[in-house]
Amino acid sequence: MNYIWNLDQWPKLSWNTEQLTPLLTRVSHEQGRLLGKMEGLGFDLQDEAHLRTLTDDVIKSSEIEGENLPHDQVRSSLARRLGLDIGGLVPADREVEGVVEMMTDATVNYAAPLTEERLFDWHAALFPTGRSGMSRITVGAWRNGPMEVVSGPIGRERTHYEAPPADRLDEEMDAFLNWFAEPGSLDGLLAAGLAHFWFVTLHPFDDGNGRIARAIADMALARAEVSPKRFYSMSAQIRTERNDYYDMLEQTQKNGPDITPWMEWFLSCLHRAIEGAGGSVGTVLQKARFWQRFATESLNERQIKVLNRLLDGGFEGKLTSSKWAKLAQCSQDTAGRDINDLLERGALKKDPGGGRSTSYSLVLEK
Repeated sequence: MNYIWNLDQWPKLSWNTEQLTPLLTRVSHEQGRLLGKMEGLGFDLQDEAHLRTLTDDVIKSSEIEGENLPHDQVRSSLARRLGLDIGGLVPADREVEGVVEMMTDATVNYAAPLTEERLFDWHAALFPTGRSGMSRITVGAWRNGPMEVVSGPIGRERTHYEAPPADRLDEEMDAFLNWFAEPGSLDGLLAAGLAHFWFVTLHPFDDGNGRIARAIADMALARAEVSPKRFYSMSAQIRTERNDYYDMLEQTQKNGPDITPWMEWFLSCLHRAIEGAGGSVGTVLQKARFWQRFATESLNERQIKVLNRLLDGGFEGKLTSSKWAKLAQCSQDTAGRDINDLLERGALKKDPGGGRSTSYSLVLEK
């Protein structure tokens, strides 16, 4: 198979600017509208939206690779690193801390140079045990063997892609990092799409290439916006469109140097991510209005902790007294008293049904 990195033109890729310009204009417009809307929220709500977006970004980027991270650990780890006081912080596993460290470094420190050493640090943070699952991998260095992307059961594997051989990686990564440092007059959104594709095509590490490629894209987007705060999650949108994402990467890596289809898909996905951020902004405002209603109420720490968990979207299934007791680390009787108190205050309501399956929901508007 003659992959794109085998072409004489590589890495000088091209695209149809005339075809992409209308879409690029729409995305830039929506991006500006979202940033303008966020500026009108005030710093506290901006911080809440930023934390919510980064939490989604970290969780969804890992889900794309089949790894599920605990929501409360990711949110707590991010809050600590961003210096935000959210209350009810929980300790995070090393794996969670590593992913969070990479993502915050990529976006908060977006203006710092992207170097070989920095990428090695990100990779080491992703794999603190030196293993991917049960397999030992090379950590904090380029891979030293071949790399294939395959799927299917053993004996009937399908090869989707084969990356450049290891002995080319020093030269290839030097070219990528030099371009990323000085992309010239290229529009920042196009630079993000190109950076993502270029890095994932090289697949320079034994594992973690997808997550690092998406972190690099987020870094490029932060540079385009000249802001460390993220208010939309590209990874969350890619997670929704995961099959199309992999199909488009595979098709583009097997075609010629014109990557217009990839750029068009990337910009369209980015557009949908920005449009979807409106719901997140609405959720942040909804949370703010909820707490304004109870600003003068003397709620206990358990109640505040569980209510915030419900408002932050990291709660799965229905709220029951048993789940309350587990989350608040209290007895079933104490959980019942906490819940009844909030029912009387109008913060919670009983769901239809009853008996042992009694559940409760937030009352978001009065």
